[in-house]
Amino acid sequence: MKILIINGPNLNLLGTREPDIYGSTSFEAFLDELKKRFANHQIDFYQSNHEGCLIDKLQKADNQYDAVVMNPAAYAHTSIALADCIRAIHIPVIEVHISNISQREPYRRHSYTAEACKKCISGKGLEGYALAIQSLL
Repeated sequence: MKILIINGPNLNLLGTREPDIYGSTSFEAFLDELKKRFANHQIDFYQSNHEGCLIDKLQKADNQYDAVVMNPAAYAHTSIALADCIRAIHIPVIEVHISNISQREPYRRHSYTAEACKKCISGKGLEGYALAIQSLL
């Protein structure tokens, strides 16, 4: 299976950003582990802090990948444009959040993008990405 992982804004700071919430492992280090765990599958990665770039990448993924695992980060709570894009493409998208958004600030408790996704995994730390991949397989 060919899977694209997409991370949204500020997730390029994993490992140093609020380690009490997001942990102290960089995503790049975790990605290496994921690729080893799922060695029989192609896993590619993309990160952007820009909403339009994330939309462009999702649209292109529709013709290049079997599925997407996406952490839209703060855009989950604000972006109807991303949600519309997820609805418009033909491959499954599973949303992942490192922290448990239902137990965070009130404005983080609703995800517009999760409504468009096949599934949402929240609060499992970085392991949520592996759980998302496993559920796709």
